[in-house]
Amino acid sequence: MTNTSEANKERNREIAHNEEAKQVTGSVRVSTWAIAVAFIIGGILFTLGWLSLR
Repeated sequence: MTNTSEANKERNREIAHNEEAKQVTGSVRVSTWAIAVAFIIGGILFTLGWLSLR
């Protein structure tokens, strides 16, 4: 019974580790998109401001 309990604990640790890796990957992906969108919006606003001053 102890072997089964230890095996379950090890399996749960592995699952938690995998879930953490997925969460980090998802966070990086969201951050990359947020930076890209902010950069594009900033470029559009800069262009509109520059054109309005000309």
